[in-house]
Amino acid sequence: MARVPRTLLIFGGFVAVLGAAFYPIYFRPLMHLEEYKKEQAINRAGVIQEDVQPTGLKVWSDPFGRK
Repeated sequence: MARVPRTLLIFGGFVAVLGAAFYPIYFRPLMHLEEYKKEQAINRAGVIQEDVQPTGLKVWSDPFGRK
C-alpha cells in the first residue's frame, strides 16, 4: 500500500514540472497579450518584411491575431 502514495507523488511532481515549464512559454503570453504586442512592435520596428522574407512564402502576420 505504501507504493500508491509514492507513485502519486512521482506523477504529481512530473505534472508540476511540466506546468512550471509551460507557464512562461505558453500560458503567460496568453494572459498578457497587450504586453507581448508592445514588445513585438518594438522588436519589429525597422524590419522591412520584403527584405527578410524569402521569395514565395506568406508574409508575416500578427501572431496574436485571432481567426
